Amino acid sequence: QDAIDRKEKRSETFKAAVHGLETDTPALKTEELGRRAPQWVRDNLVTMCMRCKEPFNAITRRRHHCRACGYVVCARCSDYKAELQYDGNRPNRVCQECYTFLTGHTGLEDREGKHKGILEKGAAEVSSRSLLCSSLQLLDKNGKGGTRGWFVIPQDDPLVLYIYAAPQDVRAHTSIPLLGYQVRDMPQSESRHLFQLAQSRQVFTFVADTEELKRRWMRAMARSAAGITHPEEEEEDA
Repeated sequence: QDAIDRKEKRSETFKAAVHGLETDTPALKTEELGRRAPQWVRDNLVTMCMRCKEPFNAITRRRHHCRACGYVVCARCSDYKAELQYDGNRPNRVCQECYTFLTGHTGLEDREGKHKGILEKGAAEVSSRSLLCSSLQLLDKNGKGGTRGWFVIPQDDPLVLYIYAAPQDVRAHTSIPLLGYQVRDMPQSESRHLFQLAQSRQVFTFVADTEELKRRWMRAMARSAAGITHPEEEEEDA
């Protein structure tokens, strides 16, 4: 009876959540969760995490999408992995509510134990298992100044760019979800090797140390932006 009560409570919680938005985005039925790809809620429709209600900002709280329900959530609320049937039962990034519904676990024991959020993992640890990592400079909006840091696309989260202040930092200070962005080449300016990530009105401008490194980053970001996450997909893309 206790198990039945928990199951019903999870179902009612999820049903209330998926019907809470008055948008044109069709919500998945509870029984379809994980079995059918959701239609993602557009970034420009929300200004705060759809789970914890904390406002998004450009530096410390960035937007991510739950691969199960399609909600726009912050990194902390989407710091879970669950196998999704529509993606061949591969582990995907999901929000805590979907994680609980799909696995029956709360996720709290993982946070307190062996599981650590990607932002909380050290740069050296993530870099050792990365698709690409190096030093880059991220320019500010006027293009005159910027922040130099250590940039990583992890193998276990290949659709997101993580930015550390230094290669040995124990925590990333921000992340950029790459899916859906366009990668733009820019002409060399004052011996600077420039390229951009652009989506709608959001534009990030990067400076690489060499032209060869710039091309490597452009290729890696373009694959991530196109949703290519598996080796066989990279081969087909090539």
